[in-house]
Amino acid sequence: MESVNPFTGETMRRYDETSREQVDAAIVAAHHAHLAWREQSFAARAEPMRRAAALLDERAEEYGRLMALEMGKPIRDGIAEAKKCATGCIYYAENAEKFLAAQPVELEGRKARVVFKPLGVLLAVMPWNFPFWQVIRFAAPALMAGNAGLLKHAANVPGCALALEQLFRDAGFPGHLFRTLLIGNSAVEHVIEHKLVRAVSLTGSSGAGRAVAGTAGRCLKKTVLELGGSDAYLVLEDTDAGFAAAQGAKGRLVNGGQSCIAAKRFIVVESRRAEFERALAAEMGKAKMGDPLDETTTLGPMARHDLRDSLHEQVRKSVERGARCLLGGEIPVGRGAFYPPTVLTDVRKGMPAYDEEMFGPVAAIISVRDEQDAVRIANDSDFGLGGGIFTRDLARGERLASESVEAGLVFVNAPVESNPKLPFGGIKESGYGRELSSFGIHEFVNIKTVVVASHGGAVAAETVLSE
Repeated sequence: MESVNPFTGETMRRYDETSREQVDAAIVAAHHAHLAWREQSFAARAEPMRRAAALLDERAEEYGRLMALEMGKPIRDGIAEAKKCATGCIYYAENAEKFLAAQPVELEGRKARVVFKPLGVLLAVMPWNFPFWQVIRFAAPALMAGNAGLLKHAANVPGCALALEQLFRDAGFPGHLFRTLLIGNSAVEHVIEHKLVRAVSLTGSSGAGRAVAGTAGRCLKKTVLELGGSDAYLVLEDTDAGFAAAQGAKGRLVNGGQSCIAAKRFIVVESRRAEFERALAAEMGKAKMGDPLDETTTLGPMARHDLRDSLHEQVRKSVERGARCLLGGEIPVGRGAFYPPTVLTDVRKGMPAYDEEMFGPVAAIISVRDEQDAVRIANDSDFGLGGGIFTRDLARGERLASESVEAGLVFVNAPVESNPKLPFGGIKESGYGRELSSFGIHEFVNIKTVVVASHGGAVAAETVLSE
């Protein structure tokens, strides 16, 4: 397993993969760590979680540099990601006990309540694009609930994966409670099949989701899947095109466009199309490509050259089928897996820019007649992760976001983002289940019903009959 700098092409370090025997030993050790951890109070669990938050803040520059070197994230964005992870740890340290408090249920003649208990060892299969945040938003609620975690990270960020294991160890969590497994995709099936692994959380492609869900389903194990997205942003006739373009470019270029919730399809009412095209091209063109370790860089290289080349092929095929390129669209000369900010218009069904997820700094503009047509096009997608609406009429925006756009997250007049306080996840081929907020911590607990009847034959007979 190698760590390759996407800016220089240099192989920075090679790592030995975790053997089958080491994987099995790690699973057993995590299980035993969980058995003791689940007996700890929420206050006791919160202590190392708060220390993890403090370490994330203290080491933000170190972690930001590591992200820049391994996957090309501009260092200022990596520092911000580490600090966001700290807020996630604090959020669950402060709220887990409230979220998992027993809930009494009125039941005539008997005492009833719902309690929430940890499942055990959980497997997290995580992607490279937010190599710290994706893991923390799984691990913070999972550990606070009393579970243990195993991390199978993306193969191109092994340094980040090991740094996260060390983070939890340095914070004072039990040594085997959170472990990194340096394994390839082919070894995931074995981990899921292990009898001590209770559930799986995956963030990745739809193909990866199908593979993991298939194995987990065969083993009757719970899954949460956060998969791809082709987020539609509706630009309605009453919006300020300049404002929508500025916010849209921000949403499209977040993490170099390598985000499941990045703005990807801009569905623009025809009366605002020309103005929006000019404004979006101008805003996208402001990005500064360069060395991700340079604090002035806003657009680093893509994470790998093969990903850059696949994105360019999608652009090329879209142009061949009639799309017009307003900005970018050519691979830059020189080193690094760079792809320039690119804007395509005249995008229609049958083009990759319409039908597929474009995982990079490429915006697709689709012209529509009116609001009804915009909603139809927005929902004409296999994905349903995020979406946006730009309108001056806030009531209208809220109505469309709540009732019309088929997605797990819809923001009005702002780019979609994740926040520990808000549930995160999608529908259709964007997956199922939720991360973050109270919904995220409830995904990996046993929601257990407990009913207590008084001791005595008459009540016991009544209980039997009620079944």
